[in-house]
Amino acid sequence: MGTASVEESKKRPLVFAYYVTGHGFGHATRVVEVARNLILAGHDVHVVTGAPAFVFTSEIQSPRLFLRKVLLDCGAVQADALTVDRLASLEKYSETAVVPRASILATEVEWLKSIRADFVVSDVVPVACRAAADAGIPSVCITNFSWDFIYAEYVMAAGNHHRSIVWQIAEDYSHCEFLIRLPGYCPMPAFRDIIDVPLVVRRLHKSRKEVRKELGIGEDVKVVILNFGGQPAGWKLKEEYLPTGWLCLVCGASESEKLPPNFLKLAKDAYTPDLMAASDCMLGKIGYGTVSEALAYKLPFVFVRRDYFNEEPFLRNMLEYYQGGVEMIRRDLLTGHWRPYLERAMTLNPCYEGGINGGEVAARILQDTAYGKNYTLDKLSGPRRLRDAIVLGYQLQRVPGRDLCIPDWYANAESELGLRTGSPTAVTAENNSLADSFSQDFEILHGDFLGLSDTLSFLKSLAGLDALVDSPTKKGKHTIREQKAAAGLFNWEEDIFVARAPGRLDVMGGIADYSGSLVLQMPIREACHVAVQKIHPSKQRLWKHALARQQDKGQGPTPVLQIVSYGSELSNRGPTFDMDLSDFLEGDEPITYEKARQYFARDPSQRWAAYVAGTVLVLMKELGIRFENSISLLVSSAVPEGKGVSSSASVEVASMSAIAASHGLNISPRELALLCQKVENHVVGAPCGVMDQMTSACGEANKLLAMICQPAEVLGLVDIPGHIRVWGIDSGIRHSVGGADYGSVRIGAFMGREIVKSIASTLLSQSLSTNGRYPDDSEEGGVELLEAEASLDYLCNLSPHRYEAMYAKMLPDSLIGESFVGKYTDHRDPVTTIDKTRNYGVKAAARHPIYENFRVKAFKALLTSATSDDQLTALGELLYQCHYSYSDCGLGSDGTNRLVQLVQEMQHSKASKSGEGTLYGAKITGGGSGGTVCVIGRNSLKSSEQILEIQRRYKAATGYLPILFEGSSPGAGRFGYLKIRRRNPPKQN
Repeated sequence: MGTASVEESKKRPLVFAYYVTGHGFGHATRVVEVARNLILAGHDVHVVTGAPAFVFTSEIQSPRLFLRKVLLDCGAVQADALTVDRLASLEKYSETAVVPRASILATEVEWLKSIRADFVVSDVVPVACRAAADAGIPSVCITNFSWDFIYAEYVMAAGNHHRSIVWQIAEDYSHCEFLIRLPGYCPMPAFRDIIDVPLVVRRLHKSRKEVRKELGIGEDVKVVILNFGGQPAGWKLKEEYLPTGWLCLVCGASESEKLPPNFLKLAKDAYTPDLMAASDCMLGKIGYGTVSEALAYKLPFVFVRRDYFNEEPFLRNMLEYYQGGVEMIRRDLLTGHWRPYLERAMTLNPCYEGGINGGEVAARILQDTAYGKNYTLDKLSGPRRLRDAIVLGYQLQRVPGRDLCIPDWYANAESELGLRTGSPTAVTAENNSLADSFSQDFEILHGDFLGLSDTLSFLKSLAGLDALVDSPTKKGKHTIREQKAAAGLFNWEEDIFVARAPGRLDVMGGIADYSGSLVLQMPIREACHVAVQKIHPSKQRLWKHALARQQDKGQGPTPVLQIVSYGSELSNRGPTFDMDLSDFLEGDEPITYEKARQYFARDPSQRWAAYVAGTVLVLMKELGIRFENSISLLVSSAVPEGKGVSSSASVEVASMSAIAASHGLNISPRELALLCQKVENHVVGAPCGVMDQMTSACGEANKLLAMICQPAEVLGLVDIPGHIRVWGIDSGIRHSVGGADYGSVRIGAFMGREIVKSIASTLLSQSLSTNGRYPDDSEEGGVELLEAEASLDYLCNLSPHRYEAMYAKMLPDSLIGESFVGKYTDHRDPVTTIDKTRNYGVKAAARHPIYENFRVKAFKALLTSATSDDQLTALGELLYQCHYSYSDCGLGSDGTNRLVQLVQEMQHSKASKSGEGTLYGAKITGGGSGGTVCVIGRNSLKSSEQILEIQRRYKAATGYLPILFEGSSPGAGRFGYLKIRRRNPPKQN
């Protein structure tokens, strides 16, 4: 085609098919801007959407706009305005887009051909890209997030049976030409070619003055616009929620709802941008539409977190980067404590000065691409484009010059070995420097930091907090919001107590602890530090909203618990939590654990506080402690969450240790571990055994804690011989002890125990009826054995040979909950509940702890045997057997299986066979279903090289660079506590 022909073709009107996801109005409203600009350029736009027509027709009055009402993906299913139901989202997507996929593709291909579409645009419907490819039409996505990113974490939390959904979505996206990426974006590795554009923002139709005049609102009235896209369920607005002189414009209120006089109901089709620009601030939930328009109109935004919608941290980061946001905790939203947040919002000075013409820019790119302009790099094949996408996690690159807060399940792990390249002399010098610096700021009144560099770093960070009061935006490793909260936490004229508790590596024992097994656990180097201050309520430095809450109650200072948790942004949770300690009381008695679970479940973004604040309630209930003073508490944990190394236990143990020390309570490490288990079982509601808390509390550096979990009898410490080394390698798959798989396996084991007891009782009755003769065997003492088994407290007290001889053939592979309850009534586990409709695996779940207990005993004995290659081979074989037993129970995962396979390949390689072997075995750890793999090998340089090679191979296969856990540190009991005091306390504000 000649130049004239090309120019002639560019005059031809184009036909765009524009697909819109069914999640929220935010997508539809930004599509409006792009579509409007395409139509202004003379093109036809066919919008495929589930959104109401008025969203488009109120802004675009043109015969070139065509609306087709079809929903091709459901987005994220919301239980209410603030909560995403992860499992329901996956199931709804499967129902909407997976089951009918073949017919959807056939229909869309035919429709695209029928309208003679020149180009397909998707925001951000995955199947649209595949349909376009099948129809031979180019496609482009426009978005700030993609559904493979959103759903990947849902799969980890809701079960791996939906994993294929994530793969399919990523593959669909790989068919598009490139991504037009909007600000506030999430990682989207399925797209290899990316073009960044400014914010897409709807234009204003009326001025602030015109809107206020139409609504009859004077310029002297402060206006907040309430924009939740549907109010939280059961929420009733009250007049006293607003400060005097304020008016609230309510979006999305039902027609039947009656509002107080200072609340004004807006029409369903009200044009929100004009109303936002006429307001003084906005109160709502974070979404692309609300954030982009708040920034564009420089409108302060008081936001409440949504649960489990993973684009939120990135939008929140952008909002706060431009000083446009204030977070309101959900409790204060629902109870009407709005005043301190609204007042804070009025002091903000939003400073976004970037472009807001993203709709126009995107439309021009789409038009140019459709006319043949090449915006893309050299094409890569579909599989190559997906290489770094979803297998076990994403490989992310942080934007240069910015500290984007990336959730830890996608964060790119750093090599632990790479972080420790300095010589011992250099490390010692650094520690001495930190110690000297700390001693200038604080005096240690009690305890010893034991030369631990992480403790010194934490103490030094405490010393710098007062400087942040005057300069809260000072750069550091924590976010601005965490710094601000921590800076105002302590009264520097009072003593502070510091405790430390490590995570743990499950070397042997794992999920057999709740069945009474012997376990061998090693405290790891990474630990949690907690600083606590007990202080009279009149001297506590309260945050503004907590102070306002007390003032609203019309009473003097009362005991308040205030918590700051560092690292909150990496897990999409609030960095602060506060409560009146009286909330834990009903009259003079502590509330029940059930009520405590409900209390913390009200706001999932603050549910993490149950691990910390729950220690206070357990001390009240179990030891009768009454807290008359306020408590301020700072949590800083280096134990990564979701890796299966007991981050929760380290937080619980460190919190309770610090609180106990500050209140003069003398609690033994063993008793403290048992109390912390109650926190996790009864307040958090996670059905864990006790080995995690026991290791964190009672462990010793470079030793294995040997414990029989009946319930928690410490046998002692087992030395790891000098020629043996243990590592932990993180698979990148998020582990949760609260997950359904762990709980169902535990229930299956307890079902198995009850069935064994029932069988033994029947056999015992038969034996007694035959004058004491054992019906199936002449084994001496058979009656005594049956008597013990008929009253079996722990499955692990049943030996493997007795299990095989008497019970293995009689245990069912699986059992429906209702069938079990009908025959056996109850499984007698105080921390789990049987779902009568669910099918539970019984035989594998019961068999595992019986054999695991034997394996742990053998492992312990082997550690003290003569040094030999056979010793290491046998130790490794026991780990392998344990790993495959986990898989039989249904607790394996692709990532941990791959790591174990890599260890086996390394062990059986020619290089290892020709020389002295180095790696000998590996197993999944802890609760399973992801998390960390434990590896055992020879303590040598070559073994370290092989571990690094496994790390590299895993990254090459999955795109995820595993965290390595190596080294050990003392438990909380050995550390004790530090009591410190500021040498020259700054004056309090």
